[in-house]
Amino acid sequence: MGEAVLTALITGGLSLIGVVVTCLATAKKNENALKISQAVTDTKIDELTREVREHNGFARRMPVVEEQIKVINHRLTDLERGG
Repeated sequence: MGEAVLTALITGGLSLIGVVVTCLATAKKNENALKISQAVTDTKIDELTREVREHNGFARRMPVVEEQIKVINHRLTDLERGG
C-alpha cells in the first residue's frame, strides 16, 4: 500500500508541475500577443488621428475656397457683360 501511495504522490506532483509550467508558458505567450495587438491598435489609432486632422484642415478651408469661387464667378460675369 505504501508503494502505491508514493507512486501516486510522485505522479500527481509531476503532473502538477507540468500543469503549472504549461500555464505559465501560455500566460507569457498570451501576454506577448496582447502587447503586439496593442501596439498595432495604437499605430492604427495614430494613423487615423493623422487622417482626421488632415481632413479637418480641408473641411475648414473648403468654405473659403467656395467663397473665392463665387467671387471669381461674379468677376467673370461682370467682365463678360462689360466686354
